[in-house]
Amino acid sequence: MARPPGVIVQFDRVTVTRDTGVYALRDFSLSIHAGEVMAVVGRSGAGKTTAMKLVNRLIDPSAGTVMVEGRSTREWDPIALRRRTGYVFQEVGLFPHMTVEENAGIVGRLERWPVERAQRRVRELLDLVGLSPDQYARRLPHELSGGQRQRVGVARALFGEPPVLLMDEPFGALDPITRAELRREFARIQRLVGTTVIMVTHDLGEAFELGTRVGVIDDGCLVACAPPHVIASLPDPRIRALLDAWPARPQTASAG
Repeated sequence: MARPPGVIVQFDRVTVTRDTGVYALRDFSLSIHAGEVMAVVGRSGAGKTTAMKLVNRLIDPSAGTVMVEGRSTREWDPIALRRRTGYVFQEVGLFPHMTVEENAGIVGRLERWPVERAQRRVRELLDLVGLSPDQYARRLPHELSGGQRQRVGVARALFGEPPVLLMDEPFGALDPITRAELRREFARIQRLVGTTVIMVTHDLGEAFELGTRVGVIDDGCLVACAPPHVIASLPDPRIRALLDAWPARPQTASAG
């Protein structure tokens, strides 16, 4: 299957069947272009995380094909593929006994980068995510706030300059103010590095704020994929249910 120009990840009629025989994804087709942020939304169990795990071959499709950089994921060595797809998830998963510098540079260690080169890359990334290397490099994870740990997680995921970044509810465990701050920071970082991002989220506001396009999955099927303003206008009842469940932003009371 030829890769369309500009497409970096492609799902072609993908089906994933659980051991129970229930479909996790059904006839799922989607093309993701280089440099875009694809925000994937849907109710719990809809198939969002299943779709993302296909990209770095944590699971294989039961039918159909997933292509990354023009190659079927079945043709990729799983470890090599995962090093081409950075991963940021809700619980961050920093190693508690390792410093910020060591956590952010773990890929360099696995890839046997020269020490000085790896240290330079870590310092670049800590600066990028807004953590001064001089102040934070030698701290342990327990000495950081939740938002700071998540920033280290983003730095770690970007270490090897992956063309694709997978984000699974990356800001879900944070308080609302920190979450809003990190959304803005993430948007800034993505504009600078231009990485293709696939982000799974339950937060429709987050999807609308960060997504170039928003993909809506329901019962394993792709209902729609379009820019946020288009998704907001669609009459499909499955989409309207998500929109209706989205908490309205509090309105400022008028004076007098």
